[in-house]
Amino acid sequence: MARSDFDVGIVGGGPAGAATAAYLAKAGLSCVVFERELFPRPHVGESLVPSSTRVFRELDFIDAMEGSGFPRKYGAAWTAPAGSRVYDHDWDGLAADSYAGFSFSERPQPGVDRNYTWHVDRGRFDLMLLQHANKLGAEVYTGVTVRDIDLSDPSLPTIRYRIGSRDVATTVRLVVDASGRRTLLGNRLHLRVRDPVFDQYALHTWFEGYDRSVVADDGSRADYIFVHFLPINDSWIWQIPISDSVTSIGVVTQKKNFARSRQEREDFFWSCLETRPEVAEALRAGDQLRPLKEEGDYSYACREICGDGFLLVGDAGRFVDPIFSTGVSIALNSARFASRDVLRAADNGGFHRSAFTEYDQTLRRGTRNWYDFISVYYRLNVMFTAFVNNPKYRLDVLKLLQGDVYDEDRPEVLTRMIDIIHQVERDENHLWHPNLGSLTADALRGAFSTG
Repeated sequence: MARSDFDVGIVGGGPAGAATAAYLAKAGLSCVVFERELFPRPHVGESLVPSSTRVFRELDFIDAMEGSGFPRKYGAAWTAPAGSRVYDHDWDGLAADSYAGFSFSERPQPGVDRNYTWHVDRGRFDLMLLQHANKLGAEVYTGVTVRDIDLSDPSLPTIRYRIGSRDVATTVRLVVDASGRRTLLGNRLHLRVRDPVFDQYALHTWFEGYDRSVVADDGSRADYIFVHFLPINDSWIWQIPISDSVTSIGVVTQKKNFARSRQEREDFFWSCLETRPEVAEALRAGDQLRPLKEEGDYSYACREICGDGFLLVGDAGRFVDPIFSTGVSIALNSARFASRDVLRAADNGGFHRSAFTEYDQTLRRGTRNWYDFISVYYRLNVMFTAFVNNPKYRLDVLKLLQGDVYDEDRPEVLTRMIDIIHQVERDENHLWHPNLGSLTADALRGAFSTG
């Protein structure tokens, strides 16, 4: 049998690709990473969840995070405009409120030795992690565009790419697609399936000098990630600290609300912010550092995330609406789970589809739970805070928000949330009924079963 140039070829150097390379290189496999961009490059998705700490510890990357200067993230909070009728209603022990929040310290996590994670500048973070993979032994090629992946011989895949004006081919034993939402293999093999339920778009930018304490009670939670509900169906604002003085602000809404022209989008962005006057006023007192950038086509799955000679990790295999900072978490954890199967397969002599069964099942279980949880959130809208504030459900909800979604087929708290949604849907006179989001409970029961 012909000898490959590398054991593993990884397409994409973002968090999924870099973490996969780091795991495999640390264990002794020869890896090469192909990244089409030159790092650092701006990237949205700046807030982590605590389960990421397990990955950092396993990769000996935790000291780099501690020394990075990234703001520590101790919890999450949700706010809504005062005066909504739902705040005056207490149903079945679920009392909603205009403010809800968690501290991660409320629930100890196995394998996580800190009560915080981090908000990150993705340009710096992604570069740090990719450099760490290189330090552990992975070859890293940046500014290189992969043009084709030949899987006709799955025991010896060929990756074809261009360096300058020169076309080059590299053979590997396994291809890992970590190309993000470009999902190179997902599109090439016709695996990508568009989400029939979620159709969200985002407009986002950074502000200097925004006073985060104006929405954080006494200011003690200003370093949390904040989600501000909007009086527009299925729409919200994110607020993420990037540094002591810089804050990422994004407006997420349905495509049907998304304005067409640049000026219309600018106007729409600020009109959404004005529905939360305290947020808008504090932002206008600061300085906008970047032009508005848009993100769309959010949610999709791939019918298969592994096969003979290939794996999909991170966004290349699945992208779930980012309301709970799922993107980097799924990227890092998919690298963690995939690397286990890859290392076993390397020892057993072959990268066949059957070697990746545990990875496939684990990742699909976790992303299904994220998906159901996010669906519940959008259906409940502000009423989601009722579960956050109720002691009966609080720690179970926190477990999900910490990123521990991979160990159960469906957590009991999700079943309870869905049952309550069904009760409210059936009773048009229920005080919660007018406040339901546009998603139906049927969507929660598996409209996107391929994920």
